[in-house]
Amino acid sequence: MIGWALAFLVFGLIAGVLGFTGIAGMATNIAWILFVVGLVLAIVFAIVGRRPRV
Repeated sequence: MIGWALAFLVFGLIAGVLGFTGIAGMATNIAWILFVVGLVLAIVFAIVGRRPRV
């Protein structure tokens, strides 16, 4: 998921440089959402993975 966020961020940066500000803003927002979701999932899986199996 972090890889997709990075891809959308690069796409947004390229679109911004080329002058497509609407597409750049949308791609940057998608990248931010994917980054936050990926970070939350990574934290959840790190915590859940440390429980001893009963």
